[in-house]
This record gives sequence, C-alpha cells and structure tokens, in this order.
Amino acid sequence: MTRIPIALQLYSVREDCQKDFPGTLKAVAKMGYEGVDFAGYYGYDAKTIRTMLDDLGLGVAGCHTGLSTLMGDELATTVEFNRILGNKYLVVPGMAEEYRDSADAWLRTAGIFEEIATKLAPEGMVTGYHNHAVEFLTHETGQTGWDILFDNTGPGVVMQLDLGNALHGGADPVAILKRFPKRALTVHLKEYAADKDLVLIGDGDVAWQEVFDIVESQGVTDWYIVEQENYPYPPMESVKRCLQALKEMGK
Repeated sequence: MTRIPIALQLYSVREDCQKDFPGTLKAVAKMGYEGVDFAGYYGYDAKTIRTMLDDLGLGVAGCHTGLSTLMGDELATTVEFNRILGNKYLVVPGMAEEYRDSADAWLRTAGIFEEIATKLAPEGMVTGYHNHAVEFLTHETGQTGWDILFDNTGPGVVMQLDLGNALHGGADPVAILKRFPKRALTVHLKEYAADKDLVLIGDGDVAWQEVFDIVESQGVTDWYIVEQENYPYPPMESVKRCLQALKEMGK
C-alpha cells in the first residue's frame, strides 16, 4: 500500500504566515510536513510561491478558494494561478446561505459544482468541498446537505472531509467515507472531543485507525492534511505535535 504524504493547511498558522510567510514555510518543511494546503497567499504571486516550495521540497496539497473564484470570468484567472502554483485541487471551504439553506439550494449548488468540474477537467484540475458542521443538518427531504451534494455530483467534485468538523456536526466520518467511496482525494485530519475544547490529534474522539484503514483501503487519497484551529500550545508548536502524533501512529 502506497504511503499517503502529510501536508499542513496553512490556515492553522495564519498569524505566523502573515508575519513571515517564507519563514513559516521553511519552519513547516523543517518539521517534516511534505506539503501545504493554502488558505490565502499573503501578497505573494504564484511564481514566487512555487519557487519557495520547490526550494523547500514542499508539494501542494490544495487550496481553499471561494466559490466565486471558480465562476464566470474569475475561473480563468484562478486556473492560471493554480497552474503556476502546481495545484490541482480547488476546494471551496464554505458558502453563503443561499447555496445551502434548503434541499433545493443544495441541489442547485451540486449543479454548479458539476459545471465547474467539467470546465476544470481539461486542465487536469478538480474542484471540491470542505465541510464544517452545517453540512450535516437534515433538510426537509430527510437528507443532509453533504449527502445531496455528493449524491448529485461525479468524481470531478471531490470530498475534502474534515474529520473533526464532521464529528462536531454529529456525523460519523467513517460512515461518510464508506458511503462515498473514492471521493476523498484529500482528507483533513482534525481532532474533536465532545468534552473539551483544546485538543490535538490523538487526544479526542476521532477513530483514527478506522479512518486510516478505510481511506487507505480505497487507494485514491493523495494527501492527508493536518488542520488545527484551537491551540493548547502556540500554533507552530501545536501543528508540530500533531505531526509527531501521526508519526507515532505509523503515518
């Protein structure tokens, strides 16, 4: 079985990135992360970032980009930026209520994502969606928004499942991975605990071994991506400890 490399979602260390983006990338690489997932570019152009990544030996595990950047005239600009960056995963990390406030809204949104995926396919790119908790609310049809979206899109719309956010929304990440096999090209590794707020990977309720078993048995996931949004230690120390915990799990 091919080992899945581990990247860091840079939103986890956004304040460090704001202060010193090149230095933060260097520190992340030194920790042992093999790639990064972007949530902003801190004023740097794609070519400059690509050079920094290449110099550090870091891959690109994706980017979080607003839905509007994948629509209309903005799509071509977004595609060109990500082509230079070397990124194929254009993931939407959330949407305005008009796209998700009913079953009909989710169905229309699925059509939008499918149209975007069709346009991206010739570029060798895919779009996708990253969950928080709201996607697992049940709508008038008895379905969740997450189910409607992925029941009504094809493999060009990838599922970036955030484990901790799914648990926070009352969903079972393992069941989701089984229901939508081979849709999770990237997986966000985030801890969650019902009884405490400040937790790092390995300290909460995520059934890590079950997750790893199902993901790795499906054989399509290109990246595990650590995302840490609460901090029992300073952010850089927290993400370092998360990576250490994963290595101790054999990842």
